[in-house]
Amino acid sequence: MPSQRRGHRHAAVGMRNLRAMSDTPQSPATWHPDPLGRHELRYWDGTQWTEHVSDSGRQGIDPPTSPPVMPQGQQSADKVQAQVAKVGAGVVPGAIGADFLDQPILVVNQKWKLLELNNEYAVYDQQGQQIGAVRQVGQTALKKAVRLLTSMDQFLTHTLQVVDAGSNVRLVLTRPAKIFKSTIIVQDGSGTEVGRVIQDNMIGKIRFRMEAGGNVLGSINAENWRAWNFSIRDSSDAEVARITKTWEGLAKTMFTSADSYVVQVHAPLADPLRSLVIASALCVDTALKQDNRGLN
Repeated sequence: MPSQRRGHRHAAVGMRNLRAMSDTPQSPATWHPDPLGRHELRYWDGTQWTEHVSDSGRQGIDPPTSPPVMPQGQQSADKVQAQVAKVGAGVVPGAIGADFLDQPILVVNQKWKLLELNNEYAVYDQQGQQIGAVRQVGQTALKKAVRLLTSMDQFLTHTLQVVDAGSNVRLVLTRPAKIFKSTIIVQDGSGTEVGRVIQDNMIGKIRFRMEAGGNVLGSINAENWRAWNFSIRDSSDAEVARITKTWEGLAKTMFTSADSYVVQVHAPLADPLRSLVIASALCVDTALKQDNRGLN
């Protein structure tokens, strides 16, 4: 059985060409985020993906018998465009065809479910085309039972993959098990840590700081106590992005876990700040704040 360790940045090329599993370019044997989206990690033996998988440090067997699948959204292009207009975000020229992580406007819609055992979000561009998704991985049967039957789910470890339209893993967020304050570990598609998002307070408007290499790069600041809207600021306290929740309707608010919000990035950002901002913005409702409905 291979020993579990994180991958190297130069193996990312092998992670991103997943249209044909057998055609993945050669890279060093190591563990990577599971490109199939079924587990946290899958072992790459240097030439192909293997059956060896790992979740929360526990290894298992799951043959790579099917291609990766991107969760599909439920919103029409018209409805997505209406969400963009609702928050006053004007269409940004020249954004069509931009890289997934360089989009100036992203619309995030959570799937409508009465009972949610896996978090899934569809990610759209400003025209309403789905360009990616957020999918939760490593949900064992025990974790799903805890989520369904108790309110302890928020205290367990959760891992989410951010994937593009080709189901390529671009970012991975892991929120380790916690009691009070959350820490989010952000990795790139090869499993290399980019930085961390760390909760600063428990009382009042929730606030997180973004760190990389021991340096504080910025902050994520809730603008009200329910943490519906966020201002994302850099180290100089200038706003670089904004998250605005769009109301999903009374029925969905009361009876489902659906959430929708628009992410506006005001200007191009360089890594690692770019990855920390996009990862946090795409997963803010799942990974950063606690849902009053007890489902986060």
